[in-house]
Amino acid sequence: MSETTEEQFTKDATSFLEESGLPQKAERDAFVWGKGPDNAAMFEEVDKEQEQIDLDNAKAWRAKKYRAGFGWISGPKSLGGGGHPRRFERVWAQLEAQYDIPDNGFFGIGLGMVAPTILAHGQTEVSSELLPKLYGADLIACQLFSEPGAGSDLASLQMRADKDGDEWVLNGQKVWTSGAHYSDVGEVIARSDFDLPKHQGLTGFVVDMHAEGVEVRPLRQMTGGTNFNEVYFTDVRIPDTHRLGDINKGWGVALTTLMNERASIGSGSGGTGGSYTKLSAMLRHYGKNQDALARQQLMNIYTYGKVLAWSNTRSMDALKAGKTPGAEMSLSKMGLTKQMQATCDFVSDVLETKLVADTGEWGTYSWAGYVLGHPAMRIAGGSDEVMRNIVGERVLGLPKEPGIDTTSPFKEIKVGTQKS
Repeated sequence: MSETTEEQFTKDATSFLEESGLPQKAERDAFVWGKGPDNAAMFEEVDKEQEQIDLDNAKAWRAKKYRAGFGWISGPKSLGGGGHPRRFERVWAQLEAQYDIPDNGFFGIGLGMVAPTILAHGQTEVSSELLPKLYGADLIACQLFSEPGAGSDLASLQMRADKDGDEWVLNGQKVWTSGAHYSDVGEVIARSDFDLPKHQGLTGFVVDMHAEGVEVRPLRQMTGGTNFNEVYFTDVRIPDTHRLGDINKGWGVALTTLMNERASIGSGSGGTGGSYTKLSAMLRHYGKNQDALARQQLMNIYTYGKVLAWSNTRSMDALKAGKTPGAEMSLSKMGLTKQMQATCDFVSDVLETKLVADTGEWGTYSWAGYVLGHPAMRIAGGSDEVMRNIVGERVLGLPKEPGIDTTSPFKEIKVGTQKS
């Protein structure tokens, strides 16, 4: 049987989308200050009932396109994928972008971070079972890495994984877990040997989020919303078949996920409200477009965005060519938070007190959600400081950060005293 050509794939995808019943995106009207949605929050606060409706719609659309062969285009056929070249993914993305599709954000972590890790490190039984369900929207996945005492210094995590026959027993707590409240499975890294050095005694697993002993609690953040969760594990049992990679080799599993996470975060934009057009309109509206300092701030935002886009294009081309995300992905993540910080500084200087006092005026107080959300992005996926260490050591070849104990047994290390 001959392989599908790109021309035939494009034709089939176009026909599917035309017959899907989804409306095509209307051309956007030219932006006018004071008109349209006034939302600049980095993390949109969604009503839980509305979130469930959006989730159901998103799952229905993903399931439909998966059944039609467009849900995992480049995945191996043996695991439910289409088996097509990676470049077909870009063709599909460009075609799908012409339609108003349900929110894809529910699948970002599961398909952008967890599924590639299962594909790389999962045992055959679990990969065959879970990957088709993840790409087909039968399951949604979350990432369970950070702990109260182990955020960016992930190797300091203390959640226990004790072997008991053909099972593992998990006890501990995870924090900042996006989507845990609607996820079915989670990728978790736990400490399986406290006698080994901090990076060597970790093991990765896929855990059932509905299992007995798993408790998900919402976390209230300073924006007022609850976009994240903390998750408690009490004697949660996992079969050894759900282990990712070898025992005590979980650090390599975690790095696979983290590189994909940083690629995913770095490929984003400056947030909901952070477009250059909107910011330049703000400058004119408040009569500061002749202020040399303000204009320089605006140009810095534009420059950061352009450089970030070029860097992301190079990184995404490498991924589509089949290369594994590497340490250079930290550059994208750093570039994004740099642009966000510049945006925060800009709107703070231009809006002044209007940023912190809700007068009802369009395009003012709404930016408080952006400014308050930015610190989270400087931490998510690894803090800015850790990103700089990674780039310095693994990209530029500089000496390692001093003070990291990589040889002593973890049980002898006082967690929280080291630089990460």
